Amino acid sequence: MTDGIAGDRYEKLKALREAGTDAFPARVPKGTPIGALLADFDAQVGSTVTVSGRLSQMRDFGKLRFSHLTDRSGAIQIGFQRDHLPDFWPNRKKVESNDLVSVTGEVGLTQKGERTVWAKDVVLASKALRPAPEKWHGLQDTEQRVRMRYVDLFANPDVRQSFALRSKIVREVRHYFDSRDYQEVETPILQPLFGGAAARPFTTHHNALDMPLFLRIAPELYLKRLIVGGMERVYEIGRVFRNEGISTRHNPEFTMLESYEAWADYKDIMELVEGLFGHLVDVVLGGDGEVTFRGTTYDLKPPFQRAKYLDLFAQKNPGVDWFDHTQVLRRAKELGLKTDDIDPHKLANDVFEATVEDTLSGPIYVHDYPTAISPLAKRMADDPRITERFELFVAGMELGNAFSELNDPVDQEQRFEAQVADKDDETPGEVDVDYVTALEYGMPPTGGLGIGIDRLCMLLTGSTSIRDVVLFPLLRRVDAQAPAGAQGEGCGDAEAHASEQH
Repeated sequence: MTDGIAGDRYEKLKALREAGTDAFPARVPKGTPIGALLADFDAQVGSTVTVSGRLSQMRDFGKLRFSHLTDRSGAIQIGFQRDHLPDFWPNRKKVESNDLVSVTGEVGLTQKGERTVWAKDVVLASKALRPAPEKWHGLQDTEQRVRMRYVDLFANPDVRQSFALRSKIVREVRHYFDSRDYQEVETPILQPLFGGAAARPFTTHHNALDMPLFLRIAPELYLKRLIVGGMERVYEIGRVFRNEGISTRHNPEFTMLESYEAWADYKDIMELVEGLFGHLVDVVLGGDGEVTFRGTTYDLKPPFQRAKYLDLFAQKNPGVDWFDHTQVLRRAKELGLKTDDIDPHKLANDVFEATVEDTLSGPIYVHDYPTAISPLAKRMADDPRITERFELFVAGMELGNAFSELNDPVDQEQRFEAQVADKDDETPGEVDVDYVTALEYGMPPTGGLGIGIDRLCMLLTGSTSIRDVVLFPLLRRVDAQAPAGAQGEGCGDAEAHASEQH
C-alpha cells in the first residue's frame, strides 16, 4: 500500500503532520459552487471567493503554479503565486493532484484570458494517498471502472452526469404519480412468502422468530392488500431482489416502480404510462422525444404502437399454435432452446422471447397475454385463455408490465394452487392464503403497473448496460478475503431469462 507513488504520498503526509498541519481537518471554509461562479463570472471579477474541490495535475512555472479545481458543478483554474502565499509556498509540493482543498482568492483572468481564482489562502481538506488514474477516459476496462466507482465518478464527469440524470428521472416519476393523487407507500422487503412474479428468491432466516424469510421479488401482493383497504391509488419505488443471472439488462437487485389504481383497467394504465413518458420527454429530454440507444434512435413521444401477443407469436412462428405443446416443443428444439423439465406454457413463452422480443423496436404495447403465464391478471370475458395484460417494449427490451388485476378470490386461489402443483425454483411453495383472504373482503376493479427504473434510466440516458445506471452493481469478489472459488473478473454477460412480471 505504501510502495511507489503511494509511498511518496505517505511520506508527504508524515511531513505535513510533523509540521503541525492537519491533513484531514473536521472542517474547512465552505466554498461557492464552481458552476455558480462560472455562470456569473464577469460580475465576480475582482471579488474574493472561496471554492472547494479536488485538484488536478499541478503545472509548475517557478514562482507560479496552476491547477484546476473540480467540484460536482464544474471546474476552474487555480493560480498559486509565491508572493501571495507566504505560508503555503514552502509546503506547496506536499499538496498535489487529487488532494482535496479549500481555496480563497481573487477572481480574475490570466494573460491568455483563462478564468482563474488567484489563491490567497489554501487549506488542505483531505490528503489523497493515492493518485488519480492517468488517462481514465481512455481506459477500456469497464469492469475496473464499475469496481472503483468512487474513482470513476470524480474522474469522469459524464458518469456523474448520468447518475444526476437518474436522480432527476426518479424524482420526476414520483412527481408524476404524486400529481395524480397517488400515495407513495412502503411495503415489506423481508417476506414469509415470495410472490408477485415468477423468479428465484434470495432466502434468509430470522433468528428470533426462527423462521425462513425471502427478500421480495416484487411488492405487488402487499400493494394490492392496500387497495382492498381502500387506499385506491398507491405506488412504491424500491429495491427488489431476484436470484438469477446477470447481463446487460439484469442485476440481482434492481429498482422497481409499482402502482395500483382502483376503478381502472389495463387500458387506463396504457394511458397512464403514455402520460408518464410524455412527462419524462418534456422534463428530462427537454421536449425532444428522441433518444439514441445502442446505436438506434427511438421516438418516445406517445401514442405507442399496440400489438397482440398471439398475433406476434403467429407472425414469427407460422404454423405453430401457442397452446399446442407438441408444436411448441418442435419449434423450441428448432431454435435450440432448453426443453427438458420446462413447463409447456413457459416453454411457449420462451419461444416468444426467442423469436419476437428482439424484433420489437417500439415503443410498443404487447397486450393480451395467455392466462397460463399471467397468474395475477384478469381473464378476458370472451376468451378465458387470455388475460388483460400488456408489456411495454423498446429496443427489444421489456420496460413495463401491467394488468387488469385479478380480484376473484376463487380464481386466484385456483391459480395459486396450480402454481404450487407445478412447483419449481421460481414459484412459491405454498398458497398465499392471507392474500386470498384479503381478496375475499373485496378488491375493486384495479389496474396495476410495474416499470423497471434501471431499464428506464438506461433508455433515457442512452446507456447500453444496466451497470452504467446502477452505482454499485453486483460483481464477483476479487479481494484477498474472498472465499475460495469466488475470485474472478466479473460475472459474465450471459443473458438471463428472468421473468419480467411486475
